Amino acid sequence: MKIEKVNDHQIRCTLTREDLADRELKISELAYGTEKAKNLFRDMMQQASFEFGFEAEDIPLMIEAIPLNSECIVLIITKVEDPDELDTRFSKFAPSVHDSEEDFEEVLENFSEGADDVLDLFRKIHEGKFAEALEKTSSSEAAAKKTEDKQKNAAPQELTRIFSFDSIHTVTRISHVLVTCYDESNSLYKNDAAHRYVLVISKGKHSPVEFNKVCNILSEYGKAEKYVSASEAYLEEHFNPIIKENALQSLSRI
Repeated sequence: MKIEKVNDHQIRCTLTREDLADRELKISELAYGTEKAKNLFRDMMQQASFEFGFEAEDIPLMIEAIPLNSECIVLIITKVEDPDELDTRFSKFAPSVHDSEEDFEEVLENFSEGADDVLDLFRKIHEGKFAEALEKTSSSEAAAKKTEDKQKNAAPQELTRIFSFDSIHTVTRISHVLVTCYDESNSLYKNDAAHRYVLVISKGKHSPVEFNKVCNILSEYGKAEKYVSASEAYLEEHFNPIIKENALQSLSRI
């Protein structure tokens, strides 16, 4: 519960859902003046008196309830020196809350007369937030389905990896290991300057899991090299092609 002094004649009290929950208060109880609501109002006035010297003895009070959103309501309490000058919508007053119990109940009764409007506004806020959330959820689901359909209709993404090895014998050994689990396009080149053999391997129709398994096996025997879109063109131009298209399949037959 947050209380602020607006001026010498007015304070503003902000109540959150948590404040009401701590006092086991419902909005309807606050509006219609239950015993819990009376205790809350007493605490408000005592806190305002202690913090700001806001005294309301023998002075009529006007209470306005303003729901800010579904989580918060503001009570504006104003000391009225001349009630006759106020608009009739806010001209229901009661004596000081420090007077008799009957006088205090009258304050709450005046406050509760506008309760239906307050509760109706809270209901509309909740319904509005629910509708907004529902609309956002529907939009998100539609967007997700559209993306999923687009991915299904798209052509399978081609993945290519490059590995280098110290000898042709190593590549041959690997071909025998992979003969039962890999059967897609791959080419073997020789880097004469570095005395290394370079294998370019494509995912093809293999699943990502299967292709990842093949790459893990290759990395145990050789070194994974960085691949960019122009890598194959560079290999074609600068390295000697040993076996094109089906290098591992060919070597596995040796």
